[in-house]
Amino acid sequence: MARRAIMMARRERMAAERTPVQCAFCRGKGRDPFGIMSALSTCCVCGGTGTVSVETPYVRCAFCHGTGVYPRSRQTCTACSGVGVSPVLEPNKTCPHCLGTGVEPHSEAGFYCLTCHGTGVAGEGESI
Repeated sequence: MARRAIMMARRERMAAERTPVQCAFCRGKGRDPFGIMSALSTCCVCGGTGTVSVETPYVRCAFCHGTGVYPRSRQTCTACSGVGVSPVLEPNKTCPHCLGTGVEPHSEAGFYCLTCHGTGVAGEGESI
């Protein structure tokens, strides 16, 4: 019985630390925005619900600019998994490696920054 109470308390704590946000990939419509499989196929990010639960606090994904779409493609953003936002640790500051752009500065292919994982911000203790 005590184990069940512990599990319930853990679930409540996790629910309090998460908040629903509109799916950036499908813009809250729940359908594949590009109609690749069919016009009726569900969004691969939110599963057709139009919302995604994310940990708080969070910031807009600097790599895809909050669109959830990998730049210059039809794929989900690899930095935020198509959600459009990424959870961050507080306190945070502008990433010293990418200078807040979310893009790896030395990558010709345009990959997301490995220091901040595309968020554009880094925790106080993180360094390059």
